[in-house]
Amino acid sequence: MTLRLEGISRSVAGVAHLRDVSLSLPRGMPNVLLGPTLSGKTSLMRLMAGLDRPDSGRILLDGKDVTGVPARRRSVAMVYQQFVNYPTLTLYENIASPLRVAGVKGAEIDRRVREAAALLRLEPLLERLPPQVSGGQQQRTAIARALVRRADLVLLDEPLANLDYKLREELREELPRLFADSGAILVYATTEPTEALLLGGQVVALWEGAVAQVGPSAEVYRAPRTLAAARVFSDPPMNELAIACRDGALLLPDGRRLSVGGRLASLPAGDHRLGFRAETLRFAAPAAGTLCFAGTVAVTEITGSESFVHVDVDVGAAAPARWVSLLPGVQELEPGQPVSLAVDPAAIFVFDAAGAIAGAPCRAAA
Repeated sequence: MTLRLEGISRSVAGVAHLRDVSLSLPRGMPNVLLGPTLSGKTSLMRLMAGLDRPDSGRILLDGKDVTGVPARRRSVAMVYQQFVNYPTLTLYENIASPLRVAGVKGAEIDRRVREAAALLRLEPLLERLPPQVSGGQQQRTAIARALVRRADLVLLDEPLANLDYKLREELREELPRLFADSGAILVYATTEPTEALLLGGQVVALWEGAVAQVGPSAEVYRAPRTLAAARVFSDPPMNELAIACRDGALLLPDGRRLSVGGRLASLPAGDHRLGFRAETLRFAAPAAGTLCFAGTVAVTEITGSESFVHVDVDVGAAAPARWVSLLPGVQELEPGQPVSLAVDPAAIFVFDAAGAIAGAPCRAAA
């Protein structure tokens, strides 16, 4: 079973939400829609569900055109980030509701409801009403309702955002397997690159309503083919610098001229954009073979296991660039503290003026 989208475009009030989207989403693996807010994830899911119609293009399920088929006539289950439950029904009846509508017999309803409740740790709460439980428990109820339907297409729009950390981690592992066992096509939307990598499967990197890249999650992370895909898969944001290639050398905004060799020897002349991820930007004294910069600490975010250090870097432009370095452990750096920064050229991506990859790292920048 495969869901195909061919040339899908949609605008609302003159604003383009989706632009010429073509995809093939198979069953048996998570299909992860990854992108920032307003990149088109929810708009795409609503079209897949039959809640909206595209302005152009077709949606095909196993080769059958379902573009104009309304949601009520499709085998679709959808879970939003903001949970939706019937407030006057118990959690048991909320989970059982799609089965009762479908005419499933009582014993089978009870078996499916209790299996889903056990998975999602809702067993002690089944006789309570939604207002009597927490937001996270209500979201688990919505996920359980989608699970028991055994729909052909399951759409999960940031479904774990309201859950506590431990349960979120467990469900990231369990949900793809459970829905895959049902034979459903699983589509999962998230803004978090880490979540996309944890889920695995196929990732669809979305940027401003268009598909930036499609492929195995780890492959797209390691080898983005466009600047948009690299930006989608970088959290914190990718550090970037405008450069130019002239007469076989890279020209930096601060006037430095670097010889081009190795993997960048074939870099065409013209304007380019250099990019590298936060984990490859290190605090180190200038050394041969590295690209070095001077900066000033702006702010440090300490999580415990790692620290995000935001640095204002003098790159020779009118204003300093704000870059981020991801460092292990607790880094207690004071705002205004001068620092030396270095990045290994082997971890640098180079994109041309159109945003296409022009030079990729020799090894994974992970």
